[in-house]
Amino acid sequence: MEPVGPEPSLYTVKALLILDSLGQRLLAKYYDSTFPTAKEQAAFERSIFSKTHRAGGEITCLGGLTVVYRSSIDLFFYVVGGCQENELMLLAVLTCLLDSLGHLLRKEVEKRWLLDNMEGTFLVVDEIVDRGSPSQQHMASSSSTTWQVARGRGTPETPSSTEVLQPTKEHIETPLLM
Repeated sequence: MEPVGPEPSLYTVKALLILDSLGQRLLAKYYDSTFPTAKEQAAFERSIFSKTHRAGGEITCLGGLTVVYRSSIDLFFYVVGGCQENELMLLAVLTCLLDSLGHLLRKEVEKRWLLDNMEGTFLVVDEIVDRGSPSQQHMASSSSTTWQVARGRGTPETPSSTEVLQPTKEHIETPLLM
């Protein structure tokens, strides 16, 4: 019997985006060739923002892709997967991202604080998603690097890596154990 649909894959995340309240890119990581050029990426970001910036939901389908999203003050966070991807896994990645950034910044995530801590933000994103695959082991092994960068900026109240990664670890483990 032939399998129906695409082969299962660990590479569930096609893109991770952070846009501001005007739809401008602050951070974008594309993990496959769905949008190979900067022009196609910008067009996708405009279309996703125009569809979601007024919506109150958390999930939408756009151009054959599953998109989970949330807003926080003046930012929009998106995790994009294929049309057959598990929405709960994509939502776990999004929740993990928001929780980790909240712990890093020690406050609600907003544009000004995010821009001031962009190095830490890039490291958090790289720890959560490794080449399109949500990666618990990668997070644990490189977490000290993220917080060393954050501490190097002179913020004595920066939480320890254990404090920050515990909720992150739980968000990734829960869908995997279901």
